[in-house]
Amino acid sequence: MIAALELTANHYLVLAAVLFTIGAVGLLIRRNVLVMFMCVELMLNAANLTFVTFARELDDVGGQAIVFFTLVVAAAEVAVGLAIIVAIFRRRRGATADDVHLLKG
Repeated sequence: MIAALELTANHYLVLAAVLFTIGAVGLLIRRNVLVMFMCVELMLNAANLTFVTFARELDDVGGQAIVFFTLVVAAAEVAVGLAIIVAIFRRRRGATADDVHLLKG
């Protein structure tokens, strides 16, 4: 029965589109900075899934190299983004995206 289920590129692309949509809607609706941060990461991972799918379908390593660089950028974003979030949360306990003006010198 499992052999009858074959995952094609369309399945992966639909999954990536659903993940990206969930991330985009979450980013637009939610005001909590941590949730917004996780939504951006979800959108980046959806884009990575798309790159890997096309790299597999086209038998090209270029898509996987782009995924590597995207992960490096995401790691740098996590370092800087979490530092900003921690700085906001030190000033206020329940911080939202509107509280970024608190970081002015």
